[in-house]
Amino acid sequence: MSTEQMSTDLTQNQAIGYVSDKSKSSDTQKVDINILMDRVREEKKKEKKENIIFLSLIASVIVITGVIASL
Repeated sequence: MSTEQMSTDLTQNQAIGYVSDKSKSSDTQKVDINILMDRVREEKKKEKKENIIFLSLIASVIVITGVIASL
């Protein structure tokens, strides 16, 4: 058996195992909407913080450029 064929067989077996594991876990687990909403809120806060930092950086570059240009 070549290594390419062995890796293909291994990949196929892993994919089959993943699908069967996934179907088992989806039957037994429940999704809590509150956990999902908290995650979305945290992501929005993180994005907002990143945007503020980015805008602050741009504003500081503009101010520094203005100070250098006025000298």
